Amino acid sequence: MRTMRVVVLVLLLCGAGLQARAEDSPSPEALDAAKELMAVISPDMLKQLATSVSATFWPVVEQRARADKIDDATIAELRTEFERIQFAFASDAMKDAPPIYARHFTVDELKELTAFYQTPAGAKALREMPQVMGELTANLMPRLQEVQRQTGEAFTKILHDHGYVK
Repeated sequence: MRTMRVVVLVLLLCGAGLQARAEDSPSPEALDAAKELMAVISPDMLKQLATSVSATFWPVVEQRARADKIDDATIAELRTEFERIQFAFASDAMKDAPPIYARHFTVDELKELTAFYQTPAGAKALREMPQVMGELTANLMPRLQEVQRQTGEAFTKILHDHGYVK
């Protein structure tokens, strides 16, 4: 029960921040510029992002499957489905990108970003960033459980100190 209260509090706080940002409406010109940027960065990035996520998380899934004595053919089918789902997830998530970019960047900045990603350095950034982010995520994963524990303890103490948790 104590953990649920902490989770609900965190979700409420996070949801309030997301709702406030969702109400900001970008101009049509900014939205068009953001869509143009997405057209430049999305195609390769989606595949690379899905591949990177798969490379980061698949070993844990496979290890668990092998521990459960699942055969190689079934594991291969599981991986194919896992990668399909990751790509679909990334594709769907990218649909939300233009309005977000348009809220955070001016039209001129979006056009500059589009131009940058069409340069050799920008094209390389698009190729390498999913791998970089995948490696960063892999480095964070072992630390995440400890951060969750610390956050839970800190929130529980504060809620206890204020009489919300006994």
